[in-house]
Amino acid sequence: MRGKRSKQYRKLMQQYGLSYGFRVPYQVLLDAQMIRDADKFKMDLVGGLERTLHGEVKPMITQCSMRHLYAAASEPGVSYLIDKAKTYERRRCGHRPEDYPEPLSTQECLASVVDPKGNKTNKNRYVVASQELEVRKHMRGILGVPLVYINRSVMIMEPMAEASTDNREKEERVKFRAGLKRGSGSLKRKREDGEDEEEERNGDGGEADIPKKKKKAKGPKGPNPLAVKKSKKSTEEGPKSSVQKEVKDPAIGELNPGKSDGPEQGAKRKRKRKPKSGAEGGISLRPEVADGEDD
Repeated sequence: MRGKRSKQYRKLMQQYGLSYGFRVPYQVLLDAQMIRDADKFKMDLVGGLERTLHGEVKPMITQCSMRHLYAAASEPGVSYLIDKAKTYERRRCGHRPEDYPEPLSTQECLASVVDPKGNKTNKNRYVVASQELEVRKHMRGILGVPLVYINRSVMIMEPMAEASTDNREKEERVKFRAGLKRGSGSLKRKREDGEDEEEERNGDGGEADIPKKKKKAKGPKGPNPLAVKKSKKSTEEGPKSSVQKEVKDPAIGELNPGKSDGPEQGAKRKRKRKPKSGAEGGISLRPEVADGEDD
């Protein structure tokens, strides 16, 4: 299958799923001629349906279609098709041989299965795979029926019928209008509830004096304080201020003069005199006391 056609089929089945609720596995109703043509062109019927519908399929055949195959059992190769059709799920159409000695036509049988009540709806979401033109023409009048057939060994799915397209667009418009009405009603209800609450708070039903928030003036913003470098003045004045504090405090300068590491400013340190060499021999360094002076 070509890529462009495959993309169209996938999109078409998505539309059927959204509008009419189709989901995998797809139930595909087969008629007797569809099975015979697939064998004639040597096609894998189930595989071709899965590639066309882009999903798992459940092939089904009605009792009347099986009776059509039994009627042609004398033809070559039909017995093999009968055995193959028996592997498909049997869809009981209710047309028993006791009540209907001759099987109904494919159009009448499939119409009674797809639309049993005649209200133009595909309630059970069947996909119809038929080679008869009259069957497909009748199914186009029923809403939401995908149609598949084989044309020269190529499986083709028809575009959505006009009746199905019109119904789909109508439902979308209704949903859109309902959504608009629902949205406007909810907004109106919220607004009324808010007004009622304000009236209860005010008592008399007057408008409450609610302070309005000031709008921030738009303009250039300042620099990020974390990204700005510190000024050099603050770093240079730091140690000087500490030295000045130590100097201004006279008590600390007198008691602990050796603790200040900075240069001497203001009060000078007391110098200690070194002992002379005569001090070691017992010579006193004290100056002689004058006569007549008391010690």
